Amino acid sequence: MDHPADASAGSRWGLLADRDFRLLWAGQTISKAGSSITTVALPLVAVVELNASPLAVGLLTAAIWVPWLVLGLPAGVWVGRLPRRRLMITCDVVMGLSFATIPVAAWLHALTMVHLMVVAMLSGIASVFFSAAYQVYLPELVSSRDLIEANAKLQGSASVAQVAGPGVGGLAAQAFGAVSGLLADAATFIISATTLVLMRRNRAAEPQSSKGASEAVSGKPAPGTGKLRTDIADGFRFIVRDPYLRAITAFGAAANLALTAYQSIVILYLVRELHVGAGLVGPLAAVGALGGVLGAAVARPLCRCLGTARGVVIVQLTATPFAFLIPLASPGPGIALFVLGSTVLVAGVVAGNVVFASFRQAYAPPEMLSRMITFAMTINHSSIPLGGLLGGGLGTLIGLRATLWTTAAMLVAACGILLAGPIVLHRDLPTAPQAPAAESA
Repeated sequence: MDHPADASAGSRWGLLADRDFRLLWAGQTISKAGSSITTVALPLVAVVELNASPLAVGLLTAAIWVPWLVLGLPAGVWVGRLPRRRLMITCDVVMGLSFATIPVAAWLHALTMVHLMVVAMLSGIASVFFSAAYQVYLPELVSSRDLIEANAKLQGSASVAQVAGPGVGGLAAQAFGAVSGLLADAATFIISATTLVLMRRNRAAEPQSSKGASEAVSGKPAPGTGKLRTDIADGFRFIVRDPYLRAITAFGAAANLALTAYQSIVILYLVRELHVGAGLVGPLAAVGALGGVLGAAVARPLCRCLGTARGVVIVQLTATPFAFLIPLASPGPGIALFVLGSTVLVAGVVAGNVVFASFRQAYAPPEMLSRMITFAMTINHSSIPLGGLLGGGLGTLIGLRATLWTTAAMLVAACGILLAGPIVLHRDLPTAPQAPAAESA
C-alpha cells in the first residue's frame, strides 16, 4: 500500500511535512501533556477537596490500571474489528467528558470519592481501547520505513509533556484550585479528538478484515467471525511461538517491573536519603523525562548506523548500568550522579520503546496486530502494581538505597533476555515472521 506520507521523505521536516501525521502528533502531544497534569491534579483533588486517606488515593491510582488486567486481551480482538480512527475519537470524547464532570461536581459541592473512582475507571477503560487502536492506526497512516521516525517523534513529545505536565499541574492547582488541572486535561482530550476528525485520509477508518487480505498473510480467516476466546488464544500463541516477540515481551515485562519498583520509592529517596528540598523534588523526579527526549532523538540515527537489532541491544547494554549511579548519589553535589543516572537510563528505555514499537507494527500480520500489541501492553501494565508493591516492600525491609541497588541489578539482568534470544544474532530486526511462525497464529 502506498502512503501519502512517503512524499514527505525528502523534506527536511520529515513526517511533520505530512498534514495528517502532523495533526496526529499535535493532538497526542497536547493529550499527553493533559494526562501528565492529571497525574498531579487527580490525587490533589482527592486530598484537598475530599480529605482522602492514603489508601483511598492508592485505590484511585489503581482504578486507572485495573481495566488493563480485565479488558486488555479482549480489547485487542475488538479493536481489530472496529474502525480505528472512529474508536480513538470516541475514546477521547469519553475521557474528556468524564474528567469535565469532576470540576462541575466540585463547583456544585456534589463531588464524592465514588465519583472520582468511576471517572478513573472510565478513563482507564477508554485508555485501553485508545492505546490499542492508536498503535494499530499508526502503521496504517505512515509507511513501514517511517515507523521509527514516527514513534520517535511521538515518544519525544510525550517525554517533553511528562517534564512540563506535573509542573503545570502543580502551578495550576496553586493558582486556580486543584480541580482546574482536570478541566485542562478534559480540554486536551477534546483537542485530540478534533485533530483526528480533521485528518483527511480515511483508509484506516475501516479495519483490515477482508477474508482475502487476511488469508494471504497467515492462511487463517480474518478476525470478526470467530469466538472471542479463540481469537485471544490465537494472539497469545502467535507471541509465545515467535522468538522475537517472545523475547521483547519478556524483556519489557522484566524491565517494567524493575523500573516501576524504582519509581515507587524515588520521591522518598530524594527526600530522606538525599535531603532534597520540596521545591526541587518535582524537577529532579522528572529529570529522567529529559532523557526520554534524548532517547527519542537518537533512536533513528542509531538504527540507521548500527541496525535495529544490534542498535537496540547496544543501547540497552550501555544505558541500563547507569542505574547503578542512582544509589551512589549523595546530598549536595553528589545529586549529579542521580541526574546523570536517571537521564541516561530513561534515554535507553525510550530509545528501546521506539524500536520495539516500530518493530511490532511492521512485523505482525494486520489481523494479528491489535491482539499482539494489547497482549504485550497488558503484560507490561500488569507489572506496574507488582513493581509498586515490590519497591515499597523492599524499601521497608532493606532500606531505600539497598532497594535501588536491587532494581538496578534487575534492570541489567533483564538485558540477558535479549542476549539469550535471536535478536543479538542479527544486524536488523526482521520485517515479517517466517512462514511457520505465521501459520502457527
